[in-house]
Amino acid sequence: MRARDVMTTNVITVDPDMSVRDLAALLSERGISGAPVVDSSGRMLGIVGEGDLLHRAELGTEKRDQRRHSWWLEHYASGLAQDYVKSHGRAVRDIMTRDVITVTEDTSLADIATELETKRIKRVPVMRDGQIVGIISRSNLVRALGATLAGPGAGAGEDDRTIRTALLTELAQQQWAARLWQQDIIVSNGIVHLWFGSDESEERRRAVRVAAENIPGVRGIEEHLVPVPLMPPF
Repeated sequence: MRARDVMTTNVITVDPDMSVRDLAALLSERGISGAPVVDSSGRMLGIVGEGDLLHRAELGTEKRDQRRHSWWLEHYASGLAQDYVKSHGRAVRDIMTRDVITVTEDTSLADIATELETKRIKRVPVMRDGQIVGIISRSNLVRALGATLAGPGAGAGEDDRTIRTALLTELAQQQWAARLWQQDIIVSNGIVHLWFGSDESEERRRAVRVAAENIPGVRGIEEHLVPVPLMPPF
């Protein structure tokens, strides 16, 4: 499988001038852990996530300097200054990560997994001609693994990609499907794998199954239920 087979294409992006307060609200309301930062032309400037909001002065969680004052402290001055900006900056441009690891649509999932692990990051933007066309997170890879282990075959081929694209296009036109995440739909060897929260209504689950059944080339449908915690994690 490659990036194009599992990536989320309806990418939520943010403006560099967005306030940190609005960013926190957006991440919470949309249920996402991060977003690319783009300018008015769509050019990516950086990426920002929950990790950039952990050490904030408002929460009293800013990083504390535990080092003794000595001759070598000046060597770390730039790092201390960066920590201060992260904890006190008011706009996304102040706290975002500027050196972003990216991949292309043809990057293999094996290479993406290696990047996520070695760089200790949670997501990578997928680029085409300098523009963001998708994003892949760790959860995308977990879904892909689940779909691959469910049946034989080496991975997604062109037919699987066609099926997934057709199904996502159909669901995008349906108001009842607005809450569905693209990462929860993976196609492997003609089998459509659907991940639903355990609190999802049977009506919506049935509607998604019907939509999938009407896509040419679909050989079967498998549902996977994900337990939904009663209380939000802290």
